[in-house]
Amino acid sequence: MGAIYSLIRQNIRDLKPYSSARDEYTGEDAVFLDANENPYFHPLNRYPDPRQRDLKKMIAGMKSVSEKNIFLGNGSDEAIDILIRAFCEPGTDNIVSIDPTYGMYEVSAAINGTEYRKVPLKSDFSLNVDALRDSSDQNTKIIFLCSPNNPTGNSFTHSDINNIVKWFNGILIIDEAYIDFSVNQGFIGMIDRINNLVVLQTMSKAWGKAGIRLGMAFAGEQITDVMNKIKPPYNINSLTIHEGLTTLGNENEKNMRVSQIINDRNRLFEKMQKLKTVKKVYPSDANFLLVEVDDAAGIYNYLISKNIIIRNRSGIARCKNCLRITIGTTEEIEQLLKAWINYETSNK
Repeated sequence: MGAIYSLIRQNIRDLKPYSSARDEYTGEDAVFLDANENPYFHPLNRYPDPRQRDLKKMIAGMKSVSEKNIFLGNGSDEAIDILIRAFCEPGTDNIVSIDPTYGMYEVSAAINGTEYRKVPLKSDFSLNVDALRDSSDQNTKIIFLCSPNNPTGNSFTHSDINNIVKWFNGILIIDEAYIDFSVNQGFIGMIDRINNLVVLQTMSKAWGKAGIRLGMAFAGEQITDVMNKIKPPYNINSLTIHEGLTTLGNENEKNMRVSQIINDRNRLFEKMQKLKTVKKVYPSDANFLLVEVDDAAGIYNYLISKNIIIRNRSGIARCKNCLRITIGTTEEIEQLLKAWINYETSNK
């Protein structure tokens, strides 16, 4: 069956997935009396396509992958949860990830009764590949890497990823939620030759559709098959499918907005470096900046009093007195800078 099959939990291997009415018949022009649907209130009276075929076909063309290499989830969080449930035996297996990074990896591990091991990034936020290897053992089923990473904003190198692939036989998951804001090439092109690689992307960031909750996982067919085996039958609703198709048809607008965000990010980077209360602005490949300041709580609370909401990341590893600032509109950035300067003036 292969190396991937041997990693799957036994109960998942034995699982007989639920077969919905729309799995058993996939046509459109028919008298549907099979799914106990209300015959009125067309078109939302009908269950959505459980395999999201039209949406996957469009994504496959854009990403140059097979439709069989795509799993679509209710946000990337659903894909994260399903991958843990597929490969991690509760109370036995473990997950290794970096610190700091996206917090849902640890939360999902805890929900699924799986040990979560944190490996600190180096002082420059680069990967410590040796430490990742030292923290892994025969029960490490998943390594999570977020690249560009949240909240640090930096991307990890292909050489580091290739190094990990040489010794890690579990499931390597690279979360590319912010990849469109980076000049670095992502890792989707590697799934054909690395059968234990999963790449996550999302419609929430560059595409500007956080509200529709559409996440994408790209992997070899053995992995996407087991993910589809576990997922709820209709995990992507009809409204999300429709909006996804419409949005993906507007790639030029997405690219224009991404360019605008990158330009505004670079402009904010330069201006933040000139502020008296700012100690360091970290380079970013994402749609946010991580900024080290002299009093994170003071600045954060002052900005809240002015109805400007950023994120205080001081409580996480290597981010003492750090604030994370999402790149808003040009006007919103000007509001932020004006308020920040007023804070500095009033606290001389």
